[in-house]
Amino acid sequence: MYEDPEPDGGARVLVDRLWPRGIAKERLDLDHWAKEVAPSTELRTWYGHRPERFDEFRRRYLAELKAPAVAEAMQELRRLAEGAGITLLTATRDVDRSGAQVLADALRGGG
Repeated sequence: MYEDPEPDGGARVLVDRLWPRGIAKERLDLDHWAKEVAPSTELRTWYGHRPERFDEFRRRYLAELKAPAVAEAMQELRRLAEGAGITLLTATRDVDRSGAQVLADALRGGG
């Protein structure tokens, strides 16, 4: 989200439950906000971006992504990805240990 948009990056999808502080909506050049697929507030709070908790966070988040309430939003993301592709946006600075990374892996079939 902090980098300029890629010209061939496809649809730009924010995957955080909360709108990022200090970021104007116009600045994101956003196509879709998929807060339904973001980690639950409880899970996000428990994780607190502590690296030692990432493996357990990943396991719990993947379970949340399989819940029936999230299925429709996941299908929409898969449809977007199959088309022109998608770029997942997150305010998290440590993207490698983030919900966005887990979600990207799940969309690729790795979850």
